[in-house]
Amino acid sequence: MKRDYSDKLWQEASQLFPGGVNSPVRAFRGVGGTPFFTQRASGAKLWDVDGNEYIDYVGTWGPAILGHAHPKVVRAVQEAAREGTSFGTPNPREIRLAQLVVEAYPSIEKLRFVNSGTEATMSAIRLARGFTKRDKIVKFDGCYHGHADSLLVKAGSGGATFDVPDSAGVPADFARNTLTLTLNDVAGLQRVKWDEIACVIIEPVPGNMGLIPLTPEFLQALRQVTRDSGALLILDEVMCGFRVAKGGAQELYRLKADLTTLGKIIGGGLPVGAFGGRAEIMDCLAPTGPVYQAGTLSGNPLAMAAGIATLEELFKPGNYHKLDVLTTQLCDGLRGAAAMANVPVYQTRIGSKFCTFFTDQPVVDYASAKRSDTKRYGKFFHAMLERGVYLAPSQFEVGFMSLAHTSEDIEKTIHAASEAFKQL
Repeated sequence: MKRDYSDKLWQEASQLFPGGVNSPVRAFRGVGGTPFFTQRASGAKLWDVDGNEYIDYVGTWGPAILGHAHPKVVRAVQEAAREGTSFGTPNPREIRLAQLVVEAYPSIEKLRFVNSGTEATMSAIRLARGFTKRDKIVKFDGCYHGHADSLLVKAGSGGATFDVPDSAGVPADFARNTLTLTLNDVAGLQRVKWDEIACVIIEPVPGNMGLIPLTPEFLQALRQVTRDSGALLILDEVMCGFRVAKGGAQELYRLKADLTTLGKIIGGGLPVGAFGGRAEIMDCLAPTGPVYQAGTLSGNPLAMAAGIATLEELFKPGNYHKLDVLTTQLCDGLRGAAAMANVPVYQTRIGSKFCTFFTDQPVVDYASAKRSDTKRYGKFFHAMLERGVYLAPSQFEVGFMSLAHTSEDIEKTIHAASEAFKQL
């Protein structure tokens, strides 16, 4: 494939942005090489600045569940833009999008829109601390909840361990109030003094160390210990919300969160996040309560319009079944192609999210995910890219299916994978 223009832009970007990018994973450090620059996207396809075409399974990291540039979403944004791009006042579209979210999530009685997933998780944790009047929080090894200071903390090895910051610039005092535990470890939950904990935050479908299914027993035990102790359960559904079911992981696993964080899909490709939950908790937010949170662009009319169009289209009958069928077809094909080439992989899938780990062992937590052969994944990634298939540029990110993908796209992908696996 041609790379001349992308290579030129990469040289220019490297002089302007740290690492040449505005978000780290885009730099292809996890797979080697340099990234391509996208010119346009439509449906299930991307076209780069050199004219190369790719079947896209990244989907702008999840929001493109309808496909790129869906006509209804584009039209909704255009119509909204004609009326003004930002008001700084309430607007009717905020109400309609909130109604769609509340319809899907019975645990959300009230919510607040923000502009990113990081903002949603950061604000939810502040609210939990204000509501419970406790400082300590619990997170899980390998779960990423955005780049807020208290969440950039390394996990301990095995049990409950207070640890050091995972990023320069994060004070050690923040780390001391963040307790890290191991996923799927029910016994580990018993080692926590839960009456000191403000909240636990977890991705109910972890997707930032690859895709790791959680056991129902673990999730139910977590719900029980938080309910008994008064600690709040925050389910971070920024990635899995509306992806694994209409009501997200809470519908899938029959869970009820105290607070839920959302993003990605509710923005329809524009920057949006949200957090919501029980009314008594949410009413602790300013202006009705003492916990301050604000955002000039929160509830932005363009983002609200895109989110409304996306959810209204997504909620049409049969769409979740279609996503499930397509994703199953792809995962079965990838697993079969790997087996035919004698390449050991461990395939995971939940809803329209999927991941291919390059390991012959089951992946149940962060430690087992890290045993994957990242160098071999990098070779596979580039072999697929050269064949016109764009997968996540890291072993520890997930793939996303969209309603715009077709059986023909999947057949082409499986054929490319067969050749790529043989090349390995």
